[in-house]
Amino acid sequence: MLSIPSGKVVFSGIQPTGIPHLGNYLGAARQWVDIQKSNQCIYCLVDMHALTVWQDPQTLRQQTLEQAAILIAAGIDTNKHILFNQSAVTAHARLAWIFNCVARIGWMNRMTQFKDKAGKNREAHSAGLYVYPNLMAADILAYKANCVPVGEDQRQHIELTNDIAQKFNHDYQIDFFPKVDEFIPKTSAKIMNLRDGTKKMSKSDPSAQGRIEMLDTDDEIASKIKRAKSDSEPLPSEIEGLQNRPEATNLITIYAAVTDKSIESVLQQYGGQGFSTFKTALADVLVEIIRPIREETKKLVADPGHLKKVLKQGAEKASAIAEPIVSEAEYIVGFLK
Repeated sequence: MLSIPSGKVVFSGIQPTGIPHLGNYLGAARQWVDIQKSNQCIYCLVDMHALTVWQDPQTLRQQTLEQAAILIAAGIDTNKHILFNQSAVTAHARLAWIFNCVARIGWMNRMTQFKDKAGKNREAHSAGLYVYPNLMAADILAYKANCVPVGEDQRQHIELTNDIAQKFNHDYQIDFFPKVDEFIPKTSAKIMNLRDGTKKMSKSDPSAQGRIEMLDTDDEIASKIKRAKSDSEPLPSEIEGLQNRPEATNLITIYAAVTDKSIESVLQQYGGQGFSTFKTALADVLVEIIRPIREETKKLVADPGHLKKVLKQGAEKASAIAEPIVSEAEYIVGFLK
């Protein structure tokens, strides 16, 4: 669980593309559920970020509803906290344009995620993919959020957000946007591909065999775990025995993460055994966690009108916070009001 000081405004977002997988659940949804127990939270389905690569319009709409349903099924309390889709709150886009003009090209050139996503053919990618970190900064600062739970790969975006906030404050000689603190869970597990323990579990992987999706059936979960790549050696009793064994490390890590146990305790329990017994146990615990989320998600998706109403109400609450902040930022830069 993340230990977040009281008095923080918590913001976090997730792209509503593809079917969320186990890594998304452990890295985002479950963390969000923990955080909401003692904080006021703003959770966003970042459908505007999704457009940085082409999306089928109907699919994007459907997946936005499915993502909302999965988050609610996982335990997000939309009565006490805010859940909405980004495009429904115009403050995000308006502040992002201001930040496009505040941020420097040199800052964009240093962003490693653009380099990783664009690869060698960066000239063919959208301008949106290049400047989307500015939109991410706007997502956060439109609410003057000062706490963002992130993974290690998002740390650079928080640094950029603070650079933009600091430059805005300096340029207009006003202490307007706050410093944003990052919170990286110490126990956050990096979930890797079931077919290749050196690659992260990903929605975009062509083969669904490499990931456990949150809508997988019990049989699909069991089959994927049974076929997951392992090795011929028995499981070690000590953590040192996992060295240079990425697939074994991944399966042990998954079991530890979903059962809230330490890797050491899992190895003490299963050390010396073969993968057959362990994989059966792993499939069982995954089914136990995913089945209720999957079944509740199905019920929610069957009533799209209800989901749209929940997101609309969330957008109205979000707008009530963001609109005066962004309107004031627009006045600060010289827009007529």
